[in-house]
Amino acid sequence: MNNLKSDSADEGSMARTVVKTRKIGGSLMVTIPKEVVEQEDIREGELLELEVRKARRSWFGATPGIRPFTHEDEGEDGFDRK
Repeated sequence: MNNLKSDSADEGSMARTVVKTRKIGGSLMVTIPKEVVEQEDIREGELLELEVRKARRSWFGATPGIRPFTHEDEGEDGFDRK
């Protein structure tokens, strides 16, 4: 699920990646991928600045106005042949 991308900024480099949240106790957690840790030379105990934004899901929702499939839409093999 990692789409590693690097940007240059005046105050240093910035890596972008897509990660999945996990619940631990009452909090949500994200894991920084190994590639990002190595690219940014991140060490345990360092302070990091995070920018959080929900990721868009691939192409789902890219066709507004089309309703979701229902069981009535499916044929025997899962496809409607009408």
